[in-house]
Amino acid sequence: MRFPTFLLIAAAAFAQDANEIIRRSTERDFANFESRKNYTCQERTEVREYNGKGKLSKTEVETNEILILDGRPYEKLIARNDKPLSEKDAAKEQKKLDNELEKRRRQSASEKAKLEKERVEEQKYLREFTEAFDFRVLGEEPVSGKPAWVLSVTPKPGYRAKDSLAKMFAKMRGKVWIDKGEYHWVKAEGEAIDTLSFGLFLFRVAKGATLSFEQTHVNGEVWLPSRISIRGEARLAILKKLRAEINITYREYRKFQADSKIVADTLEPPSKKN
Repeated sequence: MRFPTFLLIAAAAFAQDANEIIRRSTERDFANFESRKNYTCQERTEVREYNGKGKLSKTEVETNEILILDGRPYEKLIARNDKPLSEKDAAKEQKKLDNELEKRRRQSASEKAKLEKERVEEQKYLREFTEAFDFRVLGEEPVSGKPAWVLSVTPKPGYRAKDSLAKMFAKMRGKVWIDKGEYHWVKAEGEAIDTLSFGLFLFRVAKGATLSFEQTHVNGEVWLPSRISIRGEARLAILKKLRAEINITYREYRKFQADSKIVADTLEPPSKKN
């Protein structure tokens, strides 16, 4: 059976549109990358572990305040299981923060430049994203009241990753939602179609694990994570097998002030005008 020529042309144009959408969204994400480090927030991580019968066996919750210390993020533990730390534990966390701040202030310009380079290098593998997958526009859906393209994402057969972290691309598939107005990712869902290994195989995520994340527009200038969820089975080294669900939420984003200072055990609050 032969397809009409105009249908083949339309299909080719549709595929090209999908690649163009992804290309533009990736460019926007890298431009967005520098703005992200200008924001502080609270990060709540809930880990639920299940036994072999699928029943909940343990739940742990930690809340961290993400601060900016000498130009780089720092996680300060502020609560466990949604309860503030005891006075003793809070003092320990403040001591850690004070020590880290002093350590960072003592670093030379070359040491700081090296760390910044490493931070940027960590994002390099994402540049392979557009090359490692085939994309197809599935349609449009509103996300947070705004129209977004929905694209399928499947590994490109035979693709050879250049960056070691990009090798995981061949083992994942999913969908992404991209804001039509600004070409930013607003939502994504992924599934492991093979075992994923991290840290010299010390941590392995089993086939079938799922991951999803959502982003939100903050102050009309930057897109930042609002929620990340991971579900599935994993193994730590060869000792412990876990069936877990991890939910991470981000809230109370505040723009960091260049003149903010950490004095004694208090972080000066950001200016209300922001």
